[in-house]
Amino acid sequence: IVFAGTPLPAPAETDFFSSVSLNDFNIICTLGVGGFSRVELVQLKSDTNRSFALKVLKKRHILDTSQQGHILSERRIMIEAHSPFIIRLYRTFRDSKYLYMLLEVCLGGELWTLLRDRGSFDDGTTRFYTGCVIEALAFLHSRGIIYRDLKPENIILDHRGYAKLADFGFAKKVGLGKKTWTFCGTPEYVAPEIILNKGHDSSADCWSLGILIYELLSGR
Repeated sequence: IVFAGTPLPAPAETDFFSSVSLNDFNIICTLGVGGFSRVELVQLKSDTNRSFALKVLKKRHILDTSQQGHILSERRIMIEAHSPFIIRLYRTFRDSKYLYMLLEVCLGGELWTLLRDRGSFDDGTTRFYTGCVIEALAFLHSRGIIYRDLKPENIILDHRGYAKLADFGFAKKVGLGKKTWTFCGTPEYVAPEIILNKGHDSSADCWSLGILIYELLSGR
């Protein structure tokens, strides 16, 4: 398989993804199922060497839980996040029941699964994965974006073993040097200023990064 992350020349890539439709793909298998979404492995009918991940979200659940803003924000951030350490979003589709996100496919699994199987990582392995995450966060922070949900479950490994950030449902573009007061994130990784509602900026991601490093080294 040639993974979707294999780059095309920029103009060619833009033309390619602007012209494809859902009917241009075959579903190969289901990669994962969540509360209101599932992720399918899909293959381009005209070129079976090109595979992608297709995230399928239920419109009704999005409306019932008032998640429209989160979904739109996730799309805006990911469509512009051209970093080798962030899962690429190539384009979106919709029909009467579902929203679809065509994503770079990474079949190495979640970092959480690898950590669970190994128990903990040595210093070198931890430095490697931490370096990947720092590159992703540096890209986001330089553009005034806070990630706000850093944890092993949201770090995906590609076919070469590199780590990439996925799931931008809590990410927010606040601007450089500005704060936001929204309470969100996974409790074990949330920075104190978020819990205390004092306003937070990109430094909240640094707190979560510290917890992540400890977890990778200790397995706890």
